[in-house]
Amino acid sequence: MESTNTSDIVQQFNETISQWINYLNDYTIAMLHVLPQQGGWSLGQVYVHLIDDTKYQLQQMKDALLQDRYYEEDMHSNAREMFRRHAFPDIRIEGPATGTIIPQPDSKEVLLEALIQIKDEVNNLHQTYDLSAAKGKSLHPGLLFFTALEWLQFMEMHMRHHFRQKKRIDNQLFTC
Repeated sequence: MESTNTSDIVQQFNETISQWINYLNDYTIAMLHVLPQQGGWSLGQVYVHLIDDTKYQLQQMKDALLQDRYYEEDMHSNAREMFRRHAFPDIRIEGPATGTIIPQPDSKEVLLEALIQIKDEVNNLHQTYDLSAAKGKSLHPGLLFFTALEWLQFMEMHMRHHFRQKKRIDNQLFTC
């Protein structure tokens, strides 16, 4: 699915982050801390990863939105393909967070508040700025340069990509 309409991208972002918010109701904090497999993340750690990465991506989005640097730079061909398909590849991806010790969340409330804050901030930016008119870009560590709108689309794709990981964890949590 290829979508360049700002409202569609914002709507998809809101739907995806709302799913993560609503899923919190299905778990206790103890369930969020369960490590389903040796060397894997708990669902709570997935939430912490999503929040940390999305906060970073949101800052990159703001940087691209509020300045005109790197406007002539392009994204990596792998990123171009992801954006064309509007999805991460259906594989387990190793990136900067791989091998990093992700802390367990202190509470469901902390996760909920962080997700709501991210959602509100994105929607405030959308209401304040024309994201599609912003020409500046900022650097992704592996996929090169994204505009503000591309960062928003990337945030949504990243959160949606982790639904697969959530499903694997759920299968182990709920079949024990």
